[in-house]
Amino acid sequence: MTGPVTGPVMGTVSRQRAATGLAVLVLAVVAIVFPLVFSSPVVTNYAVYALIFAAVVSAWNVFSGFSGYISLGHAVFFGSGAYTLGIAAKDWHINGVGVFGLLPLAAAVGAAIAIPFGLVALRVRRHTFIVITIAVFFIFQLMAFNFQSFTGGTTGMSAPFLPWSPTSFNDRFYYISLGCAAAMIVIAVLIRRSRFGLQLRAIRDDEDRARGLGVHAMRVKLMAFVLSGAVTAVVGGVWLLYLGQVQPQTGYDPLFDLALVLMAFLGGLGTIAGPVLGALIIAPGQLYLTIRLTNGYLSEILLGALFLLIVLFVPRGLVPTAGEWIRRLRTRGRPAVEPVTAPAPAAAPSSGAPPARPGEAPATEVRR
Repeated sequence: MTGPVTGPVMGTVSRQRAATGLAVLVLAVVAIVFPLVFSSPVVTNYAVYALIFAAVVSAWNVFSGFSGYISLGHAVFFGSGAYTLGIAAKDWHINGVGVFGLLPLAAAVGAAIAIPFGLVALRVRRHTFIVITIAVFFIFQLMAFNFQSFTGGTTGMSAPFLPWSPTSFNDRFYYISLGCAAAMIVIAVLIRRSRFGLQLRAIRDDEDRARGLGVHAMRVKLMAFVLSGAVTAVVGGVWLLYLGQVQPQTGYDPLFDLALVLMAFLGGLGTIAGPVLGALIIAPGQLYLTIRLTNGYLSEILLGALFLLIVLFVPRGLVPTAGEWIRRLRTRGRPAVEPVTAPAPAAAPSSGAPPARPGEAPATEVRR
């Protein structure tokens, strides 16, 4: 009974894995040759921003998407990573490619901030957690404005000098940001398939029941929060080196976290490919609107309208919805896996009695 059912199922799984592997290979080749095909600095600038946000939203999704705790304070880690790298390079007189050696320091600072931040914020449940993350975000933004001795105040801080020619500057950062995004996606895949990821999703589904099953919810949430903050701080340091300057209103931008939420919801919250797809759509689009539109707030208005449309019409995100449509087209209304039918019971041995007529009980008397 197991063979006929297991065979088609295993074949379907093998085909799906092969298709997924082929799609990943094609996307990797396209990503590698992209700056060779589109050599314009304008195009590569859009691509760099898209990959930076793809890395950050993947890190955000590892915590918020997997655990269900929506964070609106990840700009704290992003801006702190940028300021850490700028301050360290300035105080230690580091220039050139050696500044990339400061990225682990940015990760350490992001993790160090996430530990007390998480110990305070993660003691409450989801809705209150959102409010606490917003409050902590504004505390860090105000500190960046007022601690002028090392943050530069409203003037901000310039990035250390990189001895790269302008013609290859964008291409180099394209591959750096591509490496950050690819590494974070791999980490997200490994976490989702691990016991740690299973515990995070159990917390998202029902935290009280997860605690009853033996999940140390506070420890699991804090570990994911620290990992997410450390990666976000690293990407913030890369962003500073690429942009060349950080200011309080750009490093600690309140629209940064709203953009992350929009990217994750557009693609599919809690999935692997969904937030990345959302970043590849929203980040270039947001940058294009900011450059093209004379009204600086019009792009934010359009993004807000887009978020409302997503919540109303595609609440699950593009990737889960598209997967469901494709599954329906492939099966055409039939179940994806044929149900297992129980074998018919064996006929009882004949006792010589005549078969029972309709409406009568069967004869059970045995002749002597």
